[in-house]
This record gives sequence, C-alpha cells and structure tokens, in this order.
Amino acid sequence: MSEAAVEEISALSSIYCGEGEFLLLQQSAQDGLMVQINCTIGGDRGLDIGLLFQLHPRYPSCPPDISVSSTGLSRTQCSNIRQRLLDHAAALPPEPMVHQLVECLQCVEVTEYCRGGQEEVQGREKEETLTAVLLLDHIRSQNRYIGLLKRWTQQLQLTGRLLLGRSILVIVQGERPNIKEFCRLLKTVKVDVDSSGKKCKERMMKVLIETTLSSSCGNGLQGFVVKNYQSLPELTAAFQEINMTMLYQQIRPSLSD
Repeated sequence: MSEAAVEEISALSSIYCGEGEFLLLQQSAQDGLMVQINCTIGGDRGLDIGLLFQLHPRYPSCPPDISVSSTGLSRTQCSNIRQRLLDHAAALPPEPMVHQLVECLQCVEVTEYCRGGQEEVQGREKEETLTAVLLLDHIRSQNRYIGLLKRWTQQLQLTGRLLLGRSILVIVQGERPNIKEFCRLLKTVKVDVDSSGKKCKERMMKVLIETTLSSSCGNGLQGFVVKNYQSLPELTAAFQEINMTMLYQQIRPSLSD
C-alpha cells in the first residue's frame, strides 16, 4: 500500500467530514483500501449517490475500481455513471485521484444523469423482485458486520431479515442485480474477523435459495430487521411471521440440526 494512498485517505476523511459522508471499509497491505463516499450532486434538486472505491495495493499506479449506487437512479443509469468515472480515471495520470473523480460528478447537470426517458423507468419497473436466503458461516464482530449489512441493503434498495442462531441466515428481497451485488460485497469486503481476530471476508457464504417473490409466498419485507432465535421452533416461527413457511421447508434440509 503506497504512502500516497494512505495520505489521500486521510485528506478525504477531512474533506468529506459530514455525518455518513466518508467511510473507510477496508485497509490492508494485501487487499488495499476500500472507501465509500456518499455525496449529493445537483444542489437543492440533487441526487444522493454512493461511491465505493476499491484502491488496489498498487494504487495510484493503477486506477481504482468503482461501484455506484443511488436510490434516485436506475441500475442502468448507475452503470453509466460508473463507466464515465472509470473512463475518466483511466485518462488521468497515475496519482491520487479519488477527490478529482468525486468532483467530476459535480460538473454534470443532474438532468444528464436522469436521461433515459420513460422506457428506462418502465424497464426498471418490470425488473423481477426476488427473495434469496443466504447462509453465513459466522458473525463474530456483530456491530461491524450487521452495520455493513444494513448499509448495503439501503444502498442497493433491498429489504431483509438477519436471523441469528445455530444457523445464521440472511433473507433479502429486491431486484436480481442488486441481490447479486449484495452477495459480491459479502465475498469481497472484509466484514468480520476470524478465530484469531484477523479481519476476514465471507467466503463461506452460500445461497440456499433464490426465487420470485410471488412463489416464495411472502408479502414483501420492510426495512432490515435483526432477530435472534434459540431453537428450531423459534426459527420456524420467524419464517411463519413473514409468511415464508413454504420457503423455509425448501431450505430446511440444508440447515444444521
């Protein structure tokens, strides 16, 4: 990890010092740095945008990887912004550039990001809503882990439940690409610590089931709720509470007794 990258992170934390504006999600010599900057573009009529920068150990010799999320934009529009930023980063000299990339967003009118017309909106409305149940291996650092899960569901416009007990289950609902991104983040961001206290990724996560909302017999979850259970009957009741008994019966054979 270069000294320039570390100095840049320190400067960014001072520039984006408002509540929730700057988050350092990962810092290691092996995996580099991962920072999130939440900003608003376009002034009073602006859009809230979340920018996730993955700074590789060789950064700034190589440009960062970037993810873009916004509740006010469609998946395609976020993808277009991401590509614009990646192209801009590739054209810059090999020096710290995160602040410059964030500032690049401020130079474009909000209407330019919102282009796409009614076809874009209709296409998004037709996106299938899915329910997925994920099995996690462990949660040792609960505050950090649960905080990241809540933040990601908000950014990706997902709703869900975290069921903590003998089996650790995450139920998420939303559009397929957003669920896929949620799973990707779980496996690429250091969300927890291992038995020796070293930060680790959720590489052992398994997707137990992924199904359309209607066929899962649920009526749609609200927010992201954490629930503890002590026994199998309590776990069964947790699924009954959200009208997903049939879905639970499908995943039951995959759970430890």
